[in-house]
Amino acid sequence: METKQDAPPAEPAEGQETVYRWTLREIEDESQVEALSTSLNELPSALARSLLLREVATFEDARTFFRPALDRLHDPYAMRDMDRGAARVAKAIRDGERTMVYGDYDVDGTTSTAMMLTFLISQGVDASFFIPNRFQHGYGISEAGIDQAVERGATLIVALDCGITAVEEAKYASSKGIDLVICDHHTAGDTLPEAAAVLDPKRPDCDYPFKGLSGCGVGFKLIQAVIGALGLPPEEAWPYLDLVAVSTACDIVPMVGENRVLMRAGLKQLCDAPRVGIAALAEQSGVDLSACTASKMVFQIGPRINAAGRIEDAGIAAQLLASEDADEARQLVEAIEALNMRRRELDRETRDQALEIAERLMEDDPVALVVYQGGWHPGVIGITASRVAETFHRPTVLLTSSGDGTAKGSARSIKGISIYAALAQCEDLLDRFGGHAFAAGLALPVDRVAELRERMQGAIGSAITEDDLVPEIELDARLDLRDVSSRFWSVLKQFGPHGPDNLRPVFWGEGLRVVGQPSCVGADKQHLRLRVAQIEGGPTFPVIGFGLADRYAAALASVRR
Repeated sequence: METKQDAPPAEPAEGQETVYRWTLREIEDESQVEALSTSLNELPSALARSLLLREVATFEDARTFFRPALDRLHDPYAMRDMDRGAARVAKAIRDGERTMVYGDYDVDGTTSTAMMLTFLISQGVDASFFIPNRFQHGYGISEAGIDQAVERGATLIVALDCGITAVEEAKYASSKGIDLVICDHHTAGDTLPEAAAVLDPKRPDCDYPFKGLSGCGVGFKLIQAVIGALGLPPEEAWPYLDLVAVSTACDIVPMVGENRVLMRAGLKQLCDAPRVGIAALAEQSGVDLSACTASKMVFQIGPRINAAGRIEDAGIAAQLLASEDADEARQLVEAIEALNMRRRELDRETRDQALEIAERLMEDDPVALVVYQGGWHPGVIGITASRVAETFHRPTVLLTSSGDGTAKGSARSIKGISIYAALAQCEDLLDRFGGHAFAAGLALPVDRVAELRERMQGAIGSAITEDDLVPEIELDARLDLRDVSSRFWSVLKQFGPHGPDNLRPVFWGEGLRVVGQPSCVGADKQHLRLRVAQIEGGPTFPVIGFGLADRYAAALASVRR
């Protein structure tokens, strides 16, 4: 079983006070900070240290980091099988073959599907798409999906964001006379599918220099290669960068290397000439595309795209993203928004019930949570598992059933603990499971849930430390507020776009004093606003502590001392 982690990070539960441990991130040689600062025209040391943590150690590294231009993209033919994949798709274009694009039901899958579909159609191909239903077909390539290609008379399937483990399904497609080109970014199994091409930078025999592409990113590299094979100008690939940017942000892939190039260019595309589907979705979401960020995609645009596949049929989202008609796009957005409202309602109900059950389980101070209740909607189990795991900072398994005697669900972990390894120790209880260190899917008989809960304590307990159970705030550097200048802000803004491996820098201000009268702000006066400065003097800065109104008395007391 392969699992998809298509949910954004969970927001903290209201009223949940958490104690954190602060950890200054380590670098190999602190003397590098001063050297890099000097080479970058006396850049403040806090920023230099943040750059070193992002593997920016030289002037040239910094130029690449701050200027991620499209000419820094890698040659698509550096990816294993790209010559075969590009040749097969180019042949389909030249010969007018009927082609089916096979996607997935999350943001990465729907953006990939829309991108490849519109590209093929633009080249005159009779192309259609198929996205499996989460509840009917499950994840990945299936025989039922291949049968759809047979019915449509397709001789080629281009699969995106799935397929790397579809060994038997590839054989089935071949038996039906259908060639298969796979574009995936998940970890390969011991055996690769026998296909016309298997494109995946993570396959063991692939030397592609960047391994962190999204599924849509791999599909984009195929489009680049096909454009080259057809003798077309490279610029014909650029209009698809907005879809690549949405997938890169929402699939939570590393925001470094080639992904920074694709993301930066995609944000510009969204600002300058967004496709009608994304423009309509952004308008509904209240997102200004001229100032769009990766964070806005993750929390405002992505959940709406995902809602279609979570609640009903992800094909609606792919159709929207591929649409070139403004009226059609508005109608599809209205349908998606209705599904999103339903998703939010189900999410809220499931979250509240799951948190209540978890709260009772926490009375025994477990090292892992196994939360079960029948009747929950399977489309929101993954995101709810993330919320429970983050709220209680425990590896969490969330399960539900529909009355057939089988409990199915998702597992999410915390830093330093592999939930996959823990489930592997309980494999004898499970019908199936799959995933990776931080996220997994599983199924087992309902009458084994209690035993799984007990066994997970030992499986997690053998790998966890006391510190692991305390949530951590990782700090880039200590910061003297007197270093904060217009240049500091200008450089800091260029650290974006942000995402995994390039999170927003977090600085540690020491020796600060509160200046003036603090206040509580917000609709419910739940946020603390104050001004601070270094004890030794210097400028004052306004700061806000979200959800920290209960610290008002302490802030006020520090002023009076």
